[in-house]
Amino acid sequence: MPWLTDENRHWQEKARTVAEKVIRPLAADYDRKQEYPWKIRDAIAEAGLFKVWIPKTYGGAGEGPQSVMNLCLVVEQLSRACGGVGVLFAVNALGSFPLLVGGTEEQKQKYLPKIASGEKLCAFCLSEKTAGSDAQALKVRGVQDGDGWRIHGEKKWTTNGGAANLYTVFAVTDPTAKGKRISAFLVETGDEGFSIGKVEDKMGIRCVPVVETRFEGVLLGTDRLLGGRPGYGFKHAMETLDLARPGVASQAMGLAQGALELATIYTSKRSQFGAPVNSFQMVQQILADMAMRTEAARQLIYAAAHAIDTGSPLVTKFSAMSKCFATDTAMQVTTDAVQLFGGYGYMKDYPIEKYMRDAKITQIYEGTNQVQRLVIARNLIRESANFSFLSEFIPTENQHVYEG
Repeated sequence: MPWLTDENRHWQEKARTVAEKVIRPLAADYDRKQEYPWKIRDAIAEAGLFKVWIPKTYGGAGEGPQSVMNLCLVVEQLSRACGGVGVLFAVNALGSFPLLVGGTEEQKQKYLPKIASGEKLCAFCLSEKTAGSDAQALKVRGVQDGDGWRIHGEKKWTTNGGAANLYTVFAVTDPTAKGKRISAFLVETGDEGFSIGKVEDKMGIRCVPVVETRFEGVLLGTDRLLGGRPGYGFKHAMETLDLARPGVASQAMGLAQGALELATIYTSKRSQFGAPVNSFQMVQQILADMAMRTEAARQLIYAAAHAIDTGSPLVTKFSAMSKCFATDTAMQVTTDAVQLFGGYGYMKDYPIEKYMRDAKITQIYEGTNQVQRLVIARNLIRESANFSFLSEFIPTENQHVYEG
């Protein structure tokens, strides 16, 4: 791949080894039991994979413009074996990106080395029951109390909740402000008033918990206010999602790649009408479409990661494009794979149905694909100002451009 350096390939291969030797043999069991896979978490930490998006300054392995690309490569390989493990890994980046983009130096020094080692696991608390795509509609409140802050309210769909011990929580601190009404806080397991509520029973990604998180007057010092100043939470959340969406895209693309591989092997071994199924032209067409979509998603993800790592002004658009295209691809490819397995594809005795279940959520979380299309379109409209020189070719009312 022209995108990848030797360092990228190093982390890619490490992740592939963990995926094949540790994750794949255990994935079905953790999915069935809906248990957090601590054994897999330990293997990921031992391989040093939690370091890839953390700068070396803070105990990580990131140096120069390589961190998000490395993150995407690791998520892809883990997700080829289990989509749940892919998000188990990626959500730690989601939860710690606010620290990277907005934390004080003291906050970074305190938390990032422990995240890089795998000692601290993270969660990202943005969504609420009445605030999903509309992140400005938050109701969780952060109220000043002496020299600190008290957090009141409840968050919904907190991925990694219960397993995590560090939560990045977004709360309204100034309801009257138009642009700076939301702030971000760092909440730790054990803070008085913080608790885990309902644990969701999910269709897919069952090995990683998704929960309600409750904040009943959680008292935090000023050192827990992200960045040390209120009003920048929404900005930090949007910057975080720009960085994290290629990770979701990589989870989806890893699922698509894993499903394609299983379908390719199965159709070569399954015989009907006296011939391997993969000798039928219709099956070959399905496999070819699966492969094309998966590779196109991969290249778009790598382009998005490269844009982030090199500081491109097109990050928001490329991030949304990669997330939207790759997750739609995952749903299509995994569904096609189930179809190719026939009746066996619908049975839990075979691994392929899990790929389809795991894929669906990727179209929903970290911004639904409908929202991603709005983000892409708005960026295109803004960029259209750069093409004003084409105006002479655009007909006005009752005018034909190509009239003689």
